Amino acid sequence: MNHHHRKTLHAIFAHPIAANLAIADVEHVLESLGAEIAGKTGARIGVTLNGRSAAFHRAGHSLPKEEVLQLRKFLEACGVALEDYPL
Repeated sequence: MNHHHRKTLHAIFAHPIAANLAIADVEHVLESLGAEIAGKTGARIGVTLNGRSAAFHRAGHSLPKEEVLQLRKFLEACGVALEDYPL
């Protein structure tokens, strides 16, 4: 995981919730964590990481705050911890 990916990962877990995370950057972070990303119908993507799956909406250029919160909970459930990815 490169520095840009780690910065994006830290932005996902930042407080207050980030409102300007580019979807492409988030997808690259997920891929660098080892996730499998598959396109679903419409503007949705399916993500599988560490045996867990979730679907996210690929709307516009940045993720809405609700999606960032859902992504954060998904990553926590998959065992991703910021301590493992220092800046």
